[in-house]
Amino acid sequence: MSIFKEQTGEEFVTVSEVKALLAEVEAERAADPDREMRYELARAVEHANRFAVLDAEESREMVEQLLELDQVDEAAAFKIVDLLPQDRDELRSVFAHGRYSLDGDELDEILNVIAQYV
Repeated sequence: MSIFKEQTGEEFVTVSEVKALLAEVEAERAADPDREMRYELARAVEHANRFAVLDAEESREMVEQLLELDQVDEAAAFKIVDLLPQDRDELRSVFAHGRYSLDGDELDEILNVIAQYV
């Protein structure tokens, strides 16, 4: 017997989208004086507020633009949007777990997309 609930699905979201979702939860909790925010929720809100640079719509647009590139898969696109790497070395770290490495032109193409939003 497992204490975990069944996983019914999985969806990638950016930190900016999480920030927007948590803001709704936070507002809902603030409206009810009898409900306080649990420690984990407060820490998640703090983390999202600290690390979300773009707004939710911009981050989703950037993901879609990155997914149009052949060398970027879904998981890498979301990681890139969350980290917003500024140079080739930082960007290479996103692809370090992959089976192939990107050349300079491919990295520059991704960095050009990032530069449009930062």
